[in-house]
Amino acid sequence: MEVKKGEVTDIEQIFAQGKMILEAEIVDMLLPNLEDELLLVGQAKGKFGGGQRRIFRQTQKKTKEGNKIHFLTYAAVGNKNGYVGVGTGKSKETVPARDKSKRKAKLNLMRVRRGCGSWECNCKQPHSVPFASSGKCGSVEVTLMPAPKGKGLCVEKECAKILELAGIKDVWSRTSGQTKVKVNLIAALMDAIKNLSQVKLKPGDIEKLGIVEGKMKSDDEELPTVAVEADSETEVAEEKTEEVAVEEAKEEEKVEVKEEKTPDQAELTEAEADSEASEEEKEESS
Repeated sequence: MEVKKGEVTDIEQIFAQGKMILEAEIVDMLLPNLEDELLLVGQAKGKFGGGQRRIFRQTQKKTKEGNKIHFLTYAAVGNKNGYVGVGTGKSKETVPARDKSKRKAKLNLMRVRRGCGSWECNCKQPHSVPFASSGKCGSVEVTLMPAPKGKGLCVEKECAKILELAGIKDVWSRTSGQTKVKVNLIAALMDAIKNLSQVKLKPGDIEKLGIVEGKMKSDDEELPTVAVEADSETEVAEEKTEEVAVEEAKEEEKVEVKEEKTPDQAELTEAEADSEASEEEKEESS
């Protein structure tokens, strides 16, 4: 209701207050440029299509009535600017499973901490991860490491789709365990992304590594924090100069008023001098 009434206009307000997103329509309204993609977690069966990856993971349950088929899908959503989410959907048919996964992915939306932690780059732009981070699910362990600009996403294809939706353009990775199980691999990657935001930072690391959490509002704000502070200082200096100019103008007006009064004062002093001289002559004559 708060979003519908216009009380909440930015998704950052929800994350800042620590609230949960309970409706997918909230994300649709606050992030209209959100993109979604289905991940290849299944595998085709049969003589002619065996081994090929599919977006649906098919399972069967043996019962007296026969085989009950279920379809599982994984969907990833993101705006390519600091927000990403992954969700699962399961149903007896393919279309409902796909819709469920997209809706749950929007509910699981999270902020991504980005930066430039590579010693080869040091550009202070959020194109990679600020430091190494690891995640684990089952036997699969994924480690993300910062890479220089232009290196690309050196990671498994399905993981690269998620990182691209999150806004990460360059990264190195290391995996171990049964990585052919795509479900565990995706869960381990999301755990590594989540662990990026749980690391405590020193005051100077944010500027040094160019760390940004969430979206960047515009290209002008991609400059380091030092430049932003310098701009604020110049604005304050301009305000001070304007105040000084106003004070100088007031002083000049006062000086002009004094100059206008000086001739009258001179005439008064001459009249007083003449009166004093006449009084002295009278006293001498008496």
